[in-house]
Amino acid sequence: MRQLGWILYQAGVLLALTLAGPYLLLRRRSHYWTSFKGRLGAAPALAGTRPLWLHAVSVGEVGVAATLARALPATESLLVTTVTPTGQARARSSLGQRAGFAYLPLELKAAVRRFLDRTSPRALVLVEGDYWPLLLAEVKRRRLPVAVVNGRISDRTFRRLSRLARRWPRLLTWYFRPVDRFGLQTAADRDRLAALGVPAEKLIVTGNLKFETPEPKLAPALAERVALEAGGRPLLVAGSTMAGEEAAVLDAFRELGGGRRALLALAPRHPERFEEAARLAESRGFLVARRSAPAATPGAASEILLLDTLGELAALYQLASVAFIGGTLVPTGGHNPLEAARYGVPVAVGPSMENFREIAEQFDQASAWSRVRDAAGLAAVWRSWLDRPADAQALGARGAGLMAANRGALGRTLELLAPLLEKNEEEPQRA
Repeated sequence: MRQLGWILYQAGVLLALTLAGPYLLLRRRSHYWTSFKGRLGAAPALAGTRPLWLHAVSVGEVGVAATLARALPATESLLVTTVTPTGQARARSSLGQRAGFAYLPLELKAAVRRFLDRTSPRALVLVEGDYWPLLLAEVKRRRLPVAVVNGRISDRTFRRLSRLARRWPRLLTWYFRPVDRFGLQTAADRDRLAALGVPAEKLIVTGNLKFETPEPKLAPALAERVALEAGGRPLLVAGSTMAGEEAAVLDAFRELGGGRRALLALAPRHPERFEEAARLAESRGFLVARRSAPAATPGAASEILLLDTLGELAALYQLASVAFIGGTLVPTGGHNPLEAARYGVPVAVGPSMENFREIAEQFDQASAWSRVRDAAGLAAVWRSWLDRPADAQALGARGAGLMAANRGALGRTLELLAPLLEKNEEEPQRA
């Protein structure tokens, strides 16, 4: 029966790939052609090492993985995998020669086994989650330890898994069984996993590693470009915006006074939307400069600087006068506000912050940001901060204070991992 289940699962995966493949190749042709071999398990062979494998889905998780990697001994061999191209670029820029890099193999037995044969990891650490049943089953067949760090269970995921648990309670027990230890962000995450049937002895609240991320380095070229484009005007940063949000941000910027009042740095979350965001801004009459292109003229001619590069947003916040965190005016669950708050930058967010429940509650309680509902609300907040910089500075200081007060997750996470990461020089078993 179990074998039949795996056959049906693989058939479903193949069907999904067959249906989605043409769309993905057409939408993001250059990326998927170049990463196709990697997704079939063609990872770089790491001869003579058995690396610790850190899996981070995309940019946010990569930041956590980088924080953890920097805290591990320099002699620790590391392999970092991602799912998205933005995550891959961020991993390579953040960790450089510190780790090997690869894409997570597709959920196909041949691809997963090929990947494991080539890389021979000695343990798998999942950043925040991303549980792939076949991959985890193959990892456990080789008797490799598996841990989750900075784990979380979102509202949406908990509702979905709770429905499954009511109908097929053994399914979730099997689903989470391969993980040996869960290091979780909050007590609520722990309680949710316990309600889904995960044994209590596997669950430990370690805190949120996103409070521990090191300060990114600001490239001199980026600072020079911003200074050139701004021409002395304050910088507004709208970071990690999602589909449907740029229009609201542009409306707010126009209501504020547009380029007469400030320079807006617009940073869409996904690279495939750079062109869409640029066209939208230009169609509304804004003068747009692209970060990827040389400055056309010196001085303050541009109204919007489109950040159509990867890996620069986190450092850009330190130049900002005010910021808006994208993914919050549309129901996508929000993005990390700490990248801006660490610099004392006053932050505005929309209603959707479900993916950052604990952080959102702390910021709400400390009045360390402003909540807005629409373009008019965002314009009003931005205008207030530019008109009253002392008030903006005080709000930003409260956000920076929260960062300092929540340190400690890194040490607890390292303690969690210590028993699982003891050196094992034996070759892993091959399924």
